[in-house]
Amino acid sequence: MPEPENVTGITADASIAILLAEDDPVTRMLMTRFLKKAGYEVDAVGDGTEALERMSRRYYPILVTDWEMPEMDGVALCKAMRNLSLDGYVYALLLTARNAKEHIIAGLEAGADDYLIKPVHEPELIARLNTGRRILALEHSLRAANEQNRILSITDALTGAFNRRYLMEQLPRELERCRRYAYPLSVIMCDIDHFKRINDEQGHAAGDDVLQQFVLRIQRSIRSHSDWIARYGGEEFLLVLPETEFTHGLQVAEKVRNLIRETPFTTRAGEFHVTASFGVSATGSVGPDLDLKVEGLIKVADQCLYTSKQGGRDRTTGIEIPNSRALAANG
Repeated sequence: MPEPENVTGITADASIAILLAEDDPVTRMLMTRFLKKAGYEVDAVGDGTEALERMSRRYYPILVTDWEMPEMDGVALCKAMRNLSLDGYVYALLLTARNAKEHIIAGLEAGADDYLIKPVHEPELIARLNTGRRILALEHSLRAANEQNRILSITDALTGAFNRRYLMEQLPRELERCRRYAYPLSVIMCDIDHFKRINDEQGHAAGDDVLQQFVLRIQRSIRSHSDWIARYGGEEFLLVLPETEFTHGLQVAEKVRNLIRETPFTTRAGEFHVTASFGVSATGSVGPDLDLKVEGLIKVADQCLYTSKQGGRDRTTGIEIPNSRALAANG
């Protein structure tokens, strides 16, 4: 199942890694020792080129860099660092002996957040780093809040399944990926049998309990790294199984159907058994045809679900949508 993106960052009391770029070996050694004593994890390098290479491989929340360095100086490093795709914001502190306003402005415009005039006064350095930690903690909390809002926007509030908006955004991507790499794709439409009766006889609170447990059972029975479930509407849900051939799609549907019917659901109105009906549609084993759209894939699954309902419910019906290229190759 496609997971929401993780927010990588730091909190105000985390042990923070600093990347120190300083070409003078004595200054580099003394600053490294001082920063470690202050509780930071420190990686120290001698020039901007090596610093940039390190940052491309690991996320450092804080960069402390000298201005004057061979090959790539601190200003060029800040500018290049801001163009990297990193796991979080980097607080950049520029150390310089240049104290003219135009130099300071040039450093800040290149991407530095702050600067210190050399020689560095250690208490002032710690004060600037504490400011950086507060900025990083704020940035992290904002990113976490944005990620939470993103998750809420694509998730069904009651069941925790993805919502229809996510389904109609993500399923076309899954279909296109399977088309590009010639992978099969199966979708399963499932519907809780006689759900209106549950609401009428047991109450809507019990119906909500059934919906929540229904999704939980399905989530536990499909591949967490690739398969996913979305609420299509009411008591209907759609399972998306990338790289899954038709026969395996049928097996998954039958597995879920048996999990639903074999164990009673525990609700606020008591325990009772529930069944569900399933419709499976799948592309051919070499992927979907160029003209197959998401709407067509869903429509076939919905038709199969209707057949299961008409046939007595608590059953699975499926159709494989053949690929014309495979049919041509087989004569």
